[in-house]
Amino acid sequence: MRISPRHPRAASLRTRARLAREMRKGVVAPEGLIAHGRGEAFDYLLGERSSAGARKAERAAAAWLLAARRPVVSVNGNVAALAARPLARLVRALPGLRVEVNLFHRTPARAARVASRLRAGGIRTVFGVHPTVRIPKLPSDRALVDREGIAQADVCLIPLEDGDRTEALRALGIRVISIDLNPLSRTSERSDLPIIDELTRALDHITRAIPLQKAQARPGFFRPFDRSRALADAFATIERRLTRETRARAPRPSRHR
Repeated sequence: MRISPRHPRAASLRTRARLAREMRKGVVAPEGLIAHGRGEAFDYLLGERSSAGARKAERAAAAWLLAARRPVVSVNGNVAALAARPLARLVRALPGLRVEVNLFHRTPARAARVASRLRAGGIRTVFGVHPTVRIPKLPSDRALVDREGIAQADVCLIPLEDGDRTEALRALGIRVISIDLNPLSRTSERSDLPIIDELTRALDHITRAIPLQKAQARPGFFRPFDRSRALADAFATIERRLTRETRARAPRPSRHR
């Protein structure tokens, strides 16, 4: 399907087409299409741009990743389909960052396809295709992790995740940075550092913040982050946008002569 660049929703349509294409290839699960639609709805409410609160969280995330001794980013099918290249740029900016495939709807063939998609995007080493360890008290296949990746991480970046594993990782003492457009999700509410922003915008902002944060970074030192304030900022952004749109569309009182 040809998408006209003049279409007002051209970028959104291209993203949807890419997800559908990667679903047919077996990289994205059908359920991933539903998850993307839910996130896109929140992006409408946020104005489809990174808020000041999101940018602050992205700078903090860059500082935490630099301070980590064993940082890992967890990747599902949607992330691989939409952000393999932005993720590769982040890895180039932070060579110590490990990339691990982690899937809720997991089969060996799908894990291999996701890893292949990441390599095609420029990521040379991918962990998690053949998991070796299981996270305790987590019943889904999200529990299957790599001994050389998430199992030994001190900071885990989890874009487009689920709340169960966020809680399980934190129970293991791993600091969790989440990227999720929904400030009401358990992932956002349970992570140590929630970023309420669209995936590719967030990854690009974190990457650009890495060189700016290097001078202040110290291994093992994590500057405090107020996650409650970050979520409140996201709600305030949505409220301002809805108020502005409501006022713009409110009927004007008629003038009678």
